[in-house]
Amino acid sequence: MEILRIIISILLPPLGAFLKVGLGLQFWVNLLLTLLGYFPGLVHVIWLLSRR
Repeated sequence: MEILRIIISILLPPLGAFLKVGLGLQFWVNLLLTLLGYFPGLVHVIWLLSRR
């Protein structure tokens, strides 16, 4: 399941954040970062996946 979550996170960072933390603050931060630019959202979701 973790491999699938990583692949989804690379393609759609907000979806990866949602799968990890739900509709909490980290999801909204990731959505905003992804709207500002794909790379910041990607870095944030990788950080989310690696910290827990």
